Amino acid sequence: MIKPWVALCSLMLGAQAWAAAPMNEPIQPIQPANITDPAKVELGKQLWFDPRLSRSGFISCNSCHNLSMGGSDNLPTSIGHNWHQGPINSPTVLNSSLNVVQFWDGRAKTLKEQAGGPIANPGEMGFTHNLASDVVRSIPQYRDSFKAVYGDDTVSIDHITDALAAFEETLVTPNAPFDHWLKGEKDAISPTALKGYELFKSTGCIACHNGEAVGGASMQKMGMIEPYVTQNPSQGVAGLTGKDTDRMLFKVPTLRNVELTYPYFHDGAYWNLDEAVDVMARLQLGRKLSQEEVGQIVAFLKTLTGDQPDFKLPQLPPSSPQTPHPVPFGQ
Repeated sequence: MIKPWVALCSLMLGAQAWAAAPMNEPIQPIQPANITDPAKVELGKQLWFDPRLSRSGFISCNSCHNLSMGGSDNLPTSIGHNWHQGPINSPTVLNSSLNVVQFWDGRAKTLKEQAGGPIANPGEMGFTHNLASDVVRSIPQYRDSFKAVYGDDTVSIDHITDALAAFEETLVTPNAPFDHWLKGEKDAISPTALKGYELFKSTGCIACHNGEAVGGASMQKMGMIEPYVTQNPSQGVAGLTGKDTDRMLFKVPTLRNVELTYPYFHDGAYWNLDEAVDVMARLQLGRKLSQEEVGQIVAFLKTLTGDQPDFKLPQLPPSSPQTPHPVPFGQ
């Protein structure tokens, strides 16, 4: 026979477990990072902040994906080597490990593949993979770190991008108010935000913006109902395939932390979240939302802001006499 106090405890524990379990919704809570190799993550963190991976010695990964600014740079398009104007808006790095592909056009399948792109892009960091590896290899403390992580001090672009990817995988943002609501905390979001979420679902936004990242899981055409008018030259996947059917086909961006990642869309044309919601409803869904409805959806979107990266900035190892000098002014 089960004693009354045992039954009571079981009921209490069961109620707690039920309250902590995510609700059956098309959006799931972000899970905290699971760090299995702290030394590799720390090495990746150093490389992330190290501007010596660029030809100028001025641009780091954090320049365009600023972890103090929602993982983006809050510019319509990024500023690259020699003040080159980038062709597209810099997507947030936060929760990028949840994306099905990387870059707006999906040309990189993994974070590791993505990490090598900007280094060798003449309009971004302006270097080459070989020269970047030479710079890192010339620094004794880096060689020691690579040996500790990879078993030898042969610094290669393969190991550099692997370490960068390991660090990027930790840049998740759990514990957003909406995550708490999903776990059963009914007061975690306001009634207005809840109305916004219901409208977000009923209007059809949820079809593309779902899952843990609230996006990032598919490629969609920008301008499904009405064409998207822009001066930006980017053509999406068509820039890779040359197919007219792929014009304006882009990766659906995450809406996590969206209040921090303005300006919006691949061209960075809209600075106001209210405007972005209105444009997407009209162009993608054929819906003209009222000002009140837009405000409700915006209130919901702001509940998707989670814990931002919080760590001690790394101390970068000093260059050695053998370290190639940066070329900051285009000589």
